[in-house]
Amino acid sequence: MAKIENLVDEGFRVSLVETAFFDGDLEIPHIDAPKEIIIPSGMVPFSKRNRGVPTDFVCFYENDINFRDVLTKTEELKDDLGRFAGIISPDCSLYIDAPLIVQLADIYLNRAVGYYYSNQGLYVVPNVRWGDERTYTDEIFGEPPAFLGVEKNSIVSIGTYGQIKAAESKKYFREGLISMLDFLSPQVVLVYGPMNRKIFEGLSGRTCFVQFDDWTTRQHIKANFIA
Repeated sequence: MAKIENLVDEGFRVSLVETAFFDGDLEIPHIDAPKEIIIPSGMVPFSKRNRGVPTDFVCFYENDINFRDVLTKTEELKDDLGRFAGIISPDCSLYIDAPLIVQLADIYLNRAVGYYYSNQGLYVVPNVRWGDERTYTDEIFGEPPAFLGVEKNSIVSIGTYGQIKAAESKKYFREGLISMLDFLSPQVVLVYGPMNRKIFEGLSGRTCFVQFDDWTTRQHIKANFIA
């Protein structure tokens, strides 16, 4: 008999994680660490990928609507994304004022898609994103949900582009960043966007941060160089 999926199964892309291992009581799909650490030449947003080069990593640091297809048509995009040196798992928005269940769902989708592509042979770097303090502390679940499904002592990616404008956002970002470094102890942290001094102050010795300009800045610099 053919397997019948209900609306919830389809929305959470359960078929992507049928062979996955799961972390923690929340059972977040686990993305295995890559066998070697690769630093991309640059990062290109999903919606701009046809303007990228093969040595780029495709990332999803843009409005969620721009990468909706990667969540709903994941399998169909495998070969397209496989043209690049690697991908960052989707940056599903975790709004600090959103219900906790919504924040957890976005963490799950990030890992589910990342796991699927990794299992299909693509080079995948987990994007780590957190919302409010319930996602980056152990006060509710005994472990921080935002860091589940990610290997320790490896490589991760974070995005600051458009995320650290308000004072409250800066506070949550720095607190979450410190918690991430404490919990995952990553060897390398790729940073898409500016590295605000107040946020990253005193943390340079904790890991190797590798910063990448956002796409708009990258194109502006390129245009000025050509001129």
